[in-house]
Amino acid sequence: MKNKILTGLAVFVLVAVLAHADETVENSTGPVSSGQQLRGFNLNGYNNQGEKTWDVNGTKADITEQNIQITNVDANFYGKQDANLTADHGTINKTSGNVHLQDNVVVTSNNRGTKMTTNTLDWDRNKDLVSTKDNVKIVDDQGVVTGKGMVAHPNLKKTKIEKDVKATVHSQGDGEADDQTVTITSDGPMQMNQATMYAVFNDHVVSVDPATGRELHCDKMEIWFDQSNKKIKKAICSGHAKAIQGLSVSFADKMIYEGSTEVLTMIGRPKIIFDTAGAKMNNAFKKKDKNKNKDE
Repeated sequence: MKNKILTGLAVFVLVAVLAHADETVENSTGPVSSGQQLRGFNLNGYNNQGEKTWDVNGTKADITEQNIQITNVDANFYGKQDANLTADHGTINKTSGNVHLQDNVVVTSNNRGTKMTTNTLDWDRNKDLVSTKDNVKIVDDQGVVTGKGMVAHPNLKKTKIEKDVKATVHSQGDGEADDQTVTITSDGPMQMNQATMYAVFNDHVVSVDPATGRELHCDKMEIWFDQSNKKIKKAICSGHAKAIQGLSVSFADKMIYEGSTEVLTMIGRPKIIFDTAGAKMNNAFKKKDKNKNKDE
């Protein structure tokens, strides 16, 4: 029974990181059995070199035939992963090894500066995926992403937000202020890959740049981020692409935005509708002034 429980607890700590091979587990609480309650426990994992790779702590653990229920979960991961996971409650299914976290779930990747918060999180051991149907918020150097429903790899490098997506990302040109941002919304899904610095938004995508007043509308928007400064390097809008600035509207099959120059290129049947009302009004005033000077 002790080995079975230790195995279940070892599975739990893999919620936030990929599995470590050839690790040993050390439980400071000693032998436990079904129906027992533990108060104040610590579980540690080591590699073959005797180096500590993770630890998990809790204020209480209730052991039943089917589950291990943990209160005030606090797990740390060392080495390349360098991450922390906290939750008010955690439940491990001892048969499947799947984990359910509940209330104030926070996953923090220290080496990438990524932080994900949600109310519940499930980890599927066989698929090695974490998921939730609740609202999620992901914060990193690129900006802030919120939405409802998420599927991701445990280390958050590859993440899919299911719907109601809103992202605020940094997008300044060379030499401009660091706090210039663009807000992107979409019905979803939205997928991002932090390893390749790539994100794609789907369905009713709208991008708003407050600095220029420009709006981009499309069915699909792909974004590449600069590896060095985490800002938008390039964006491609496809499917019913439309740009709005003031009363002027542009249409094209595809629009390409270059972050460094802030130039928008239209490809495929471009059409531009200019706002000429302001120009006519200005000309009218100029004509009136000219006539007035002539009479004088």
